[in-house]
Amino acid sequence: MPELPEVETVKNTLKKQILNKKIILANIYWDNIIAFPNVKEFKRQIKNQQINDILRRGKWLMFELDDYFLLSHLRMEGKYFIKNKEDVRDKHEHVIFTFADNSELRYHDTRKFGKMYLIKKEEVYKVKPLKDLGKEPWDKTLNKEYLKTKLNKKPIKTQLLDQSIIVGIGNIYADEVLFLSKINPEYPGDKLKDKDLDSIIKYTRQVLEKAIQFGGTTVKSYTSSEGVHGRFQNELLVHTKKICPKCQNKIEKITVGGRGTYYCPKCQKLKLK
Repeated sequence: MPELPEVETVKNTLKKQILNKKIILANIYWDNIIAFPNVKEFKRQIKNQQINDILRRGKWLMFELDDYFLLSHLRMEGKYFIKNKEDVRDKHEHVIFTFADNSELRYHDTRKFGKMYLIKKEEVYKVKPLKDLGKEPWDKTLNKEYLKTKLNKKPIKTQLLDQSIIVGIGNIYADEVLFLSKINPEYPGDKLKDKDLDSIIKYTRQVLEKAIQFGGTTVKSYTSSEGVHGRFQNELLVHTKKICPKCQNKIEKITVGGRGTYYCPKCQKLKLK
């Protein structure tokens, strides 16, 4: 699933290709991808809107238009491709935006789980899906005091995936952050010490920054726009690994909150009093 680094990579790639282009037509081939408004209104409202910028909030792409933000969540396997109007449509290209220059932005989604919202610019942060999101990893107000108000007795791994606390951390990156922090993924979030919370913040930023630098992580069929592959998969320390790079102990895979979780039992001991 594309997470924050992958979405950031897609954003940066698209910004080089489609800024200042005007949408003259939107064709929708799978209605359920359009979450708001209804398909008819979506097509009407987006017509003649120019793409002025592309932002990111959490795992959401934010296409800044003249009057609206087009929000796009890639979910499991969503991708964007730039093609010509004359190119044959792939069966998995479910939303196609045609520009005034006859180029097209095509949303490709094999599993059809992606979602799009078209929301007025002045309302975008006041309504779902953005209004309930937690802090960005690099927000200066993301500190141990903030985390103390948010974390509860659930396993810390589960809470790192909660987008209402910190946005953008996916399953792979949560494993990497906890390994570097020397924290067991099943440890209760509300029992963590100040130094543990500081470590989580430090390594969340470090891991995500490095992942962005390497273009994200390629998982299953994910590639970013125009086939830009994530090279961070070569930098992973614990996720999908068999041997701990620090102590040479065997990496174990367990399930935490329904998610496959990799950790080192020696480096990340579960110390509950």
